[in-house]
Amino acid sequence: MTSPARKPEHQDELLEYRLSLRLGPVHARQRLGIEREAETRVFGRDRASFHLENLTSAPGFIRFCLRISGLLGRGQANSLRLDTVHNRFLLPDLPASFEGFRILHLTDLHVDMDEANLQAVIRQISSLDYDLCVLTGDYRKETWGPTEPALEGMARLRDAIRGPAYAVLGNHDSVRMVPALEDMGYALLMNEMVPIERSGEHLYLAGVDDPHFYKVHNLHRAGDDIPPGGISLLLSHSPEIWREASHAGYDIFLCGHTHGGQICLPGRIPLTLDADCPRHLGRGYWRANGMQGYTSPGAGTSVVNVRLNCPPEVTIHTLTRGPSQ
Repeated sequence: MTSPARKPEHQDELLEYRLSLRLGPVHARQRLGIEREAETRVFGRDRASFHLENLTSAPGFIRFCLRISGLLGRGQANSLRLDTVHNRFLLPDLPASFEGFRILHLTDLHVDMDEANLQAVIRQISSLDYDLCVLTGDYRKETWGPTEPALEGMARLRDAIRGPAYAVLGNHDSVRMVPALEDMGYALLMNEMVPIERSGEHLYLAGVDDPHFYKVHNLHRAGDDIPPGGISLLLSHSPEIWREASHAGYDIFLCGHTHGGQICLPGRIPLTLDADCPRHLGRGYWRANGMQGYTSPGAGTSVVNVRLNCPPEVTIHTLTRGPSQ
């Protein structure tokens, strides 16, 4: 038994009170407490996850190495050349009314990292045709400090997104951002599920809180109300819970986090994915235990605004009926 949240007296308490009403007091206290304890750390609690950007010397060192190698300017230009990638999910039991349903997938935007990149993303999606937008986390540059610059960028992005937009948080995102994001019109899925209805038929869209650094995901809470046989899609910031999700019975898994490596060797071979998962799950389409997944390399950049052999992308997923790939 947990005690109810008391009424707020100060601005910080008002935010915590609102979060306790939105998420429940346990989830709110858990996420806020872990943030206060760990948001500025380089390594996570399990030492397997880390925030390179919290190592203060990292951005300058990487820029120096790229500059002396002659790659800095090229990498910065590459970060603004977004691809629109089209992916198709074949689902044998897809409801007929969802044939051809298109999902715009955005992730790892880090909107306060580089103004030119945010403008490039907005231009890239302006002419796209889609039915629903999903965002799989990492909206701000840092993992700590003020959230206002990222929220301002996310507000501008929301103005450019047509129709419903569902989102989950990543390891760069503070739970303190949730009320403002929802006020903008993003529907945050915090270990929750929402049915998507079309002509009386449904898809079931679930989303979990960050499974990488904060590890506050809860697949049971997110998926327990999905009916047997219902087509289900899971939003997660990171692919690291692929095994749990596949055995939980999800049909589609959409994620980001890895940036595809961001700085890769020729042939798109990543130097690091910063994710505890098989490397083939680090970018693009994959399958696991009957579940289909897609890891987007993201539209933005982290640590340094550079991409090499790893183009940024926005993704259009099209659902169609047919034998699974």
